[in-house]
Amino acid sequence: MPAKLSVNINAIAMLRNRRDLPWPNLEALGRIALQAGAYGLTVHPRPDQRHIRFSDLPVIRALIDDEFPQAEFNIEGYPTDDFLALCEASEPEQVTLVPDDPSQATSDHGWDFRKHRSFLETAVGKLKKKGCRVSLFADGDGDAEAVKIVRDLGADRIELYTGPYGGCYDDPVRGKAILEKLGETADAAFAVGLGVNAGHDLTVGNLPALAVRIPDLAEVSIGHALTADALEYGMAETVRRFRRACGETI
Repeated sequence: MPAKLSVNINAIAMLRNRRDLPWPNLEALGRIALQAGAYGLTVHPRPDQRHIRFSDLPVIRALIDDEFPQAEFNIEGYPTDDFLALCEASEPEQVTLVPDDPSQATSDHGWDFRKHRSFLETAVGKLKKKGCRVSLFADGDGDAEAVKIVRDLGADRIELYTGPYGGCYDDPVRGKAILEKLGETADAAFAVGLGVNAGHDLTVGNLPALAVRIPDLAEVSIGHALTADALEYGMAETVRRFRRACGETI
C-alpha cells in the first residue's frame, strides 16, 4: 500500500503570520488538501508561535472531526510540559516527537536515543496513556541498535529525517547512497515491529525512489515543497501530484 500523505501546513501559517490578517486561511487550505485525498494534516507548534499558533489547533481538530473523520491530525514538537498539554487538549491521532531547540528554524536531525532514553520514555508513556500513536524523529543512518531503543521506549513508529536526502537534488550519486541508508534504517525498524514514516524536504521528484526502496512506508509528512508547488499548481492538484509520487493510482 502506498505511503499516506499528511500535509504539513506550517509554511502556510508562516505566510499568514507576515501580516495581522486571517489569510491565507489554514482551515480553508486544509479542507482543500483533505478533499483532494490527503490522509491528514500536520502542524508543528513552536513556543514562539512563529508558524502555527496555539489557537489554530482547535480549528484544525474541528475541521477533521466535523468534515473528514477518516483523516488524522499529526502534531510535531519537542516534548516540553507545555507541548504535551497542547497534545492532550488537541487529541491528535499521532504525535511526532522531534529534538528541536526552540531557536531552530526547522528540524535538522533525529534524536540521540541513547542520550535521551529516559527523557523520551517519560514523554512516550504520557502520550500513549492518552491514546496517541507516537512517532520519534530518527536519523536515517542505518543504526539498528538505536531503532531497538525506540521499540523499547514503547513508541509505535520512527519518522525518518530525510533532509540530507532532499538536499541531494543536484547530486544523484550521493542521494542514492543516502537513500540506501534510509532504507537500512527502515528495514531495522520493520524487523523489530515498528512502523516507518518519513519527512523533510521530500518532493514530487525524490518521493518515487523512496517509495521503491521502502515499499512499506506508512506515511510522509510534507510541507515546504508541497506549499511551494501549490503556488504553481494550486493546493488540490499539488496534493494529487504528491499522492501519485507516493505510488497511488488516482
